[in-house]
Amino acid sequence: MPTATIGGIETRYEVTGSGAPLLMFSPGGFDATVEKWSSLGVYARVKLLEHLPRKYMCIAYDRRETGQSGGRVERVAWRDFAAQGRGLLDHLGIERAHLIGGCMGCSVAIAFATAYPQSTMSMILWWPVGGAKYRIKGQQRFAEHLAFVQQQGLQAVIDLVARDGKPFGADPRGGPWASVIKNDKAFAADYGKLDAERYKLIVAGMSRVLLDRDTAPGAEPEDLLRLDIPALVVPGRDESHATSAARYLEECLPRAEYWDVPAAEQTEANAPARILKFLEDATAR
Repeated sequence: MPTATIGGIETRYEVTGSGAPLLMFSPGGFDATVEKWSSLGVYARVKLLEHLPRKYMCIAYDRRETGQSGGRVERVAWRDFAAQGRGLLDHLGIERAHLIGGCMGCSVAIAFATAYPQSTMSMILWWPVGGAKYRIKGQQRFAEHLAFVQQQGLQAVIDLVARDGKPFGADPRGGPWASVIKNDKAFAADYGKLDAERYKLIVAGMSRVLLDRDTAPGAEPEDLLRLDIPALVVPGRDESHATSAARYLEECLPRAEYWDVPAAEQTEANAPARILKFLEDATAR
């Protein structure tokens, strides 16, 4: 797959199909890679990438700090994830696009729409993360990493990732830069030289800004309420994708449609057609 340097960070991406551009914010939590659209849970079941490229230019990429994309040790907020998407569109010479987010990618999508409304044609929010259990579990993940750094040090993080190679979501001890440490030796060397106390402040702040509420994170409700952008909300139903988070986005987005189909009944037989119909209507507007 090609790569582009976006805001100083190497970004792996893939473009398939032709038509109006559709920017795809990958699912997978803190392992949000292009492949998750075809291999992870409900996304593997509904097979969107077998249907959407027939009518749209699908632009998928590894979110920063995941997969083959790079990263930077800083207090990463939702606006930083969104800026990567906007930068990729700039790289491709695209001014406006439809958006689709899956899982944690929904939070990136709403951050993008509130930061760049003029660049957003519509939004599809598929299984948005959120809910009290999601927040608690996410904060515990950051806390486990911080405890490991406190007890073992940053070199132990590098050694762990080199040995096991697991991303942050699979082994919290490796931290949110685990994938970059694994794939970039120069990054790993610089990581090991960081001041541990300053590093812990960055991680604690990142946990707070990304996991700051018991509903869908990513944008303030006052900003969502001002958006004049068509949106389709597809609910999940588990500990990381509370149905209440999807209902919250329906409430806050003035032009939201809510696809009231239980998560278990979202299949290849009905989901691609529903999305294509929404995109067709949004493009016609």
